[in-house]
Amino acid sequence: MAQKNTPIKESPQEGFVFGKNNYRLMLLSIIVVLFGFMLMIGDTDIYEFRKIVLAPIIVLAGFAIGFIAILKK
Repeated sequence: MAQKNTPIKESPQEGFVFGKNNYRLMLLSIIVVLFGFMLMIGDTDIYEFRKIVLAPIIVLAGFAIGFIAILKK
């Protein structure tokens, strides 16, 4: 039995899944989330505007940046 010598199709090598901008956005995301958590700490009043409004908004913005960094092509 003779076998046909068919060339094997090789898939082109893929690069990294994320590009340079994706990693920059992820780093920015981590920094923003950490900054938001740092705003939540302290010895002042627990019901201060900074702790119950501003810091959670900044943390959510950091998570949104991370979400965008993952989905961006």
